[in-house]
Amino acid sequence: MKAASFQFLAYLPYINDQWKELIWLLPLLVVLELVLSADNAIALAAIARELKDPIQQRHALNLGLSLAIVLRFCLIIAARWVLHFWPLQMGAALYLLWLCARHFLDHNSELIKQSSNVNQAPTAPLLWGTVVTLGLTDLAFSLDSVAAAIAISDRLAVVMAGGTIGVLGLRFTAGFFIRYLNIYSNLETAGYLAVALVGLRLLLRLSLPTVQMPEPILVIVVLLLFVWGFSQKFNPPTHEKQNKLNSING
Repeated sequence: MKAASFQFLAYLPYINDQWKELIWLLPLLVVLELVLSADNAIALAAIARELKDPIQQRHALNLGLSLAIVLRFCLIIAARWVLHFWPLQMGAALYLLWLCARHFLDHNSELIKQSSNVNQAPTAPLLWGTVVTLGLTDLAFSLDSVAAAIAISDRLAVVMAGGTIGVLGLRFTAGFFIRYLNIYSNLETAGYLAVALVGLRLLLRLSLPTVQMPEPILVIVVLLLFVWGFSQKFNPPTHEKQNKLNSING
């Protein structure tokens, strides 16, 4: 038998090293995605919940996070250029701050309507508008996670696989949070405050690149926001309010 027939044996150590890297890197990247996306999940759940209809909420999350996977792939492929492109980071920071500001403005206008006894049903956004908003929101959040993943491994296939599994996990986490947004009164506000924190962090990185916010402090602040978010439940509706809700849903 010719020696050329055994040339593939020279590649076995390389293939073995690839599998070893995949075995320990992929779970690490998935955990990294899930840890960095906890506040992202609440924001996506709050955006999807604006549709009111549970079926449309599920459709929006499925389509929006499918768009998010495509956008993440584009970001990973172009990471070497895009992650150092300051206008993109500036746009992501301003977008996240705008999301937070919009939440508080809408919340204040709703409180004004309730105090003035204006019985006007809130207008729900369109499905496709919500899908695009979900995709863009995940893209803005994924700048940090993609940068961290690229720093861990330069293998695009591994990083893409970790990002895909992370987005799929984010889909179930967001669906989980949608239920709890209807139970805990502070959770939505806590999520949007975490969104603002990420936006401010991006702005700080752009304006003062030598000043870095310590990761433990950031994690502690986010954990405190989550604790506060789960600290208070909605008051159970009175019979009068329940009858009014039943007549509206009716």
